[in-house]
Amino acid sequence: MVKIRSSEITPEHVYLSRRQFMAGIGAVAGSLLVTACAAPAAQPVQTGQATTPAAPGAPAPLAAPGDGEPSASKDTDELGDKLTPFQSVTTYNNFYEFSTDKQAVAGLAKNFRTTPWTVTVGGLVNKPKTFDVEDLLKRYVQQERIYRLRCVEAWSMVIPWLGFPLAALLQEVEPTSQAKYVRFETLLDHKQMPGQQAGWYQWPYAEGLRLDEAMHDLAILSAGLYGKLLLPQNGAPLRLVVPWKYGFKSIKSIVKIELVAEQPTSLWMAAAPDEYGFYANVNPDVSHPRWSQASERRIGELNRRKTLPFNGYADEVAGLYTGMDLRKYY
Repeated sequence: MVKIRSSEITPEHVYLSRRQFMAGIGAVAGSLLVTACAAPAAQPVQTGQATTPAAPGAPAPLAAPGDGEPSASKDTDELGDKLTPFQSVTTYNNFYEFSTDKQAVAGLAKNFRTTPWTVTVGGLVNKPKTFDVEDLLKRYVQQERIYRLRCVEAWSMVIPWLGFPLAALLQEVEPTSQAKYVRFETLLDHKQMPGQQAGWYQWPYAEGLRLDEAMHDLAILSAGLYGKLLLPQNGAPLRLVVPWKYGFKSIKSIVKIELVAEQPTSLWMAAAPDEYGFYANVNPDVSHPRWSQASERRIGELNRRKTLPFNGYADEVAGLYTGMDLRKYY
């Protein structure tokens, strides 16, 4: 197995996206990991808490990337941290399928085709289905979630995502009693994604969660941020957002979701197993082998800040790991 150079080890983050959503997608607000964003006044917002779906009939369609100014329902997350500017969120991107250069990703992804697009959900389920993304987004109320995003490289953002709980989709396909984990897979397309031509990694990008993690309300599937559709560099048309974990867990441009019995091997686990574990929970007390995780650099700020356990979501998610040695299961 080829070992990766230090300069090549970087996961993902930042987001914004594609053409206009169909009018009539309801929106609700809530707040979770990565950043904060504003929504129409009709949308209730809860920062850092689970949210209740918006009432039907209060449409808040996502705008195409070029339509007007980006908007968010609030200026800060539940801790009072300011949202990361839209410009930074959409131009400083980890998306190795396009490039290892964060500032080159947006340009390389500019013409990435996100329609038509389907997502297959299957494996150990009673009702496997293939969803067209537009139909999927009509099916579930879009909620605003303002989350902090913490990269394993020790930088962070605050992002206002729009999406819906992953649990809603999983419940629809009815996992069987044998299902213990959820495996996610990104599109494999060497022509559109030039970074996939590199031999450093085992493409396509794959990630996984334990089933109870995937069913937690903080875990969402996102199709937008700052009131707009995701741009390709942010993981269009559909990405995972898991705010209490390092950003590389939040897989982008998803085409396949599979319920499985055995713990999946992610791309980063395969590439550098001594550096990247399955759980990837944000933990200031467990350093990366090549740098400390005790502090982080918030994009747009000069000074470093202390890293919060579980990225500040410990009250909501720490119970998922009761009895586990978080130094061993990193």
